[in-house]
Amino acid sequence: MLTARSDDHQAPASAGTAPRSQPERPATRRRAIGSVGTCARAGVGLALLGSVLAGELARGFRPAAWLLALAGFPAVLLAVAWLRARWHPARLRATGLAGHVVNAAVFAALYATPWYAPSLAFTSDAALIFYGASMLLAAARGYAGCEVLAVSNWLLRRDDQVGCVLFAPVDALERRP
Repeated sequence: MLTARSDDHQAPASAGTAPRSQPERPATRRRAIGSVGTCARAGVGLALLGSVLAGELARGFRPAAWLLALAGFPAVLLAVAWLRARWHPARLRATGLAGHVVNAAVFAALYATPWYAPSLAFTSDAALIFYGASMLLAAARGYAGCEVLAVSNWLLRRDDQVGCVLFAPVDALERRP
């Protein structure tokens, strides 16, 4: 059933010309999280970035952590997501127990590097910067999946999801009627 909207009318066509077609409007993307999920992501993201900034002010700026966090990690995840999408175009849904555990284990391994690989200690701050910045992007875009995929999903226009131990309960509560 077609319905006319007041903003969809066309100017009358002059004699001998076809009516002008309206430009196609881009589809609007619906936010997958509500205000609580948005605030939670923004708050945790700002806290992670703030903790790194406070440490940088106390001990000095370490550009390697920022470079890895804002260029290295996103580039690797973007390449992996792009390759996966080429081989398997269906959306990734790793939101079960395994997805949650793998995601948490990767973060823990990156954050704990000062204890097991002191020469790579900057990856601890890089993990906090990357996750914090990704949480801010996820909050801004209304993305409900794990923040790890926020950049690659945004650039590739996908909606892949990996389990997020921190925000899954918040998102589940917001989805309840």
